[in-house]
Amino acid sequence: MSIIQRLKAVGPGAMVAAAFIGPGTVTTASVTGAAFGYALLWTIAFSIIATIVLQEMSARLGLVSGEGLGEALRERFDNQLVEYASIILVVGAIGVGTAAYEAGNILGGAAGLATITGIGSTTWGVVIGLVAGALLFTGRYKLIERALVGLVILMSLSFVASAILIGPDLGAIASGFVIGIPSGSLYLITGLIGTTIVGYNLFLHASNVQERWSGPEAIGQARVDTVLSIAIGGLITVTIMVTAAAAFEPGTQISDVGRMAEQLRPLAGPYAELFFSIGLFAAGFTSATTAPLAGAWATTGALGWDSDLRSPRFRAVWATILGVGILSVLLGGSPVQIIVFAQVVNGILLPIVAIFLIYAMNQQDLLGEYTNGPVANVLGAIVTIVVVWLGIRTLLDVAGVV
Repeated sequence: MSIIQRLKAVGPGAMVAAAFIGPGTVTTASVTGAAFGYALLWTIAFSIIATIVLQEMSARLGLVSGEGLGEALRERFDNQLVEYASIILVVGAIGVGTAAYEAGNILGGAAGLATITGIGSTTWGVVIGLVAGALLFTGRYKLIERALVGLVILMSLSFVASAILIGPDLGAIASGFVIGIPSGSLYLITGLIGTTIVGYNLFLHASNVQERWSGPEAIGQARVDTVLSIAIGGLITVTIMVTAAAAFEPGTQISDVGRMAEQLRPLAGPYAELFFSIGLFAAGFTSATTAPLAGAWATTGALGWDSDLRSPRFRAVWATILGVGILSVLLGGSPVQIIVFAQVVNGILLPIVAIFLIYAMNQQDLLGEYTNGPVANVLGAIVTIVVVWLGIRTLLDVAGVV
């Protein structure tokens, strides 16, 4: 496959990258870079490899079975109790979860535009929400995909330019990929992994590959797309952490990532502030668009509804998620209790989905010759163990134990 063919294959994977490079990732990477410098860059490398392993399986499942992950999860069990429990978990964690975090996605993008224009975040938040809704309402997958791919490219160029302008230490960057766990860094390591391996992206990917390609013959293209797109997402996260590491003394506390762009101006001039703000806007807008899309695919699949982008129920789900986000922006922020609920259910769901994905990828009647090989199973098992740890850590964090 030539370089041009590889680039033409980019699409569904870029939407996954667009989904996990949101304001949460920008915040976590910035906080980590400011607090620990370059020392935790290895965490991003691990997270990207782990994400590629799971997302490749999800894409392969969608192409070979012709089902979304929500449909596969609902249909693989004869026990009604298990089936109903899986539906509740998917709708609760993915549907409610994406709605709970939507305000943060919107406000993250709005913070970038507010820094550039001086117009308030609330105004920009409503504009971003309405534009994202208009894009989704077209029901045209190719248009949505192209818009998000374009924003991922814009995001990449913006954050890379910001990192270059701030003048990072290349030797320190290289040493940051050597595994080490500085004292007090475990929480941020967990956060970096958790913002990259995102449960709803597994549902998003299994469904959106079917919008782009048809059948198992497209697995090769999907793999190229997955590896290239998620690697680019990892590069974006690296540049964000590098920017913060170069800009601030180790141990600096960042409380508001929207203000970080302003803090770059005296250090590297107005262009660094501008590029970082553009990147933050792109990160927020792409997440504000992909989260409702993923929530709609997951929810309609789990409930057995039509998952066509133009079906009334599909539109109703994403519109509800987006509407909650816009309303939360107008009311002054995200609903904390719903976010805590989403964290708890996601902490339970992600390990279950990862385990189910490994199980499904070994079912001959579902995938035939495209089941996992030994290497894929070993890698999947390692990633699943990490995901289980993440889930436990999330639940303990919400409970106030850690």
